Amino acid sequence: MTTTRRRYLQYTGGIAIPTSPAGCVGTVPDDGPDNATNGGTETRPTGTGGPGVTISATDDDPDLPIQPAVAVVREAATTDHPPRLRTTLTNTSEEPVSVGEGRAVHFEYVTADGGLLRLLPPAGDDGYPAEADCWRLTEEIVTTEEYRTIEIAGGGSSSRPVDLYATTEADGCLPVGEHRFETTISLTGDDAEADDSATWGFSIVVE
Repeated sequence: MTTTRRRYLQYTGGIAIPTSPAGCVGTVPDDGPDNATNGGTETRPTGTGGPGVTISATDDDPDLPIQPAVAVVREAATTDHPPRLRTTLTNTSEEPVSVGEGRAVHFEYVTADGGLLRLLPPAGDDGYPAEADCWRLTEEIVTTEEYRTIEIAGGGSSSRPVDLYATTEADGCLPVGEHRFETTISLTGDDAEADDSATWGFSIVVE
């Protein structure tokens, strides 16, 4: 279950994108026909334009009843789609847990250290303003300022796909090299303490 506590709307230029209210490394099947990868040596499968993405490191599990994980779903960029990851939060306790912020905990709209890559939820029919076959954003993506929470049942999990784009700060298409993404996972609710939060992140290699 996802809830929203709206604070205010802020549009500072660029494209405003409405969003849906709605420490392991691995691979998972995509919802579509694309094949997952186990992070092997083949980063540019035959017939794709590349570059390819692998997960190079993840932080240790936080000291919370939430276990985060990330997996590569679509390794390579093609003319049809950018690379895709999937993030998962698993509730390791027997009781329901609420976490926030609901988008950031799944790395939606999170920018890598260095500012050259950004993870976005799958685009709708209109897509994002990005260069064709390049996956570099041509305009900044602006989101609503609000605090969303996700409730995860005891023993359950929450999983979402995120696509990889180059930001407007990048000189070209998806920049090669190692890039780190980081976010804060916070427990919410009446019983949550002020220190019931932790920073968790992972690194990817684009090559």
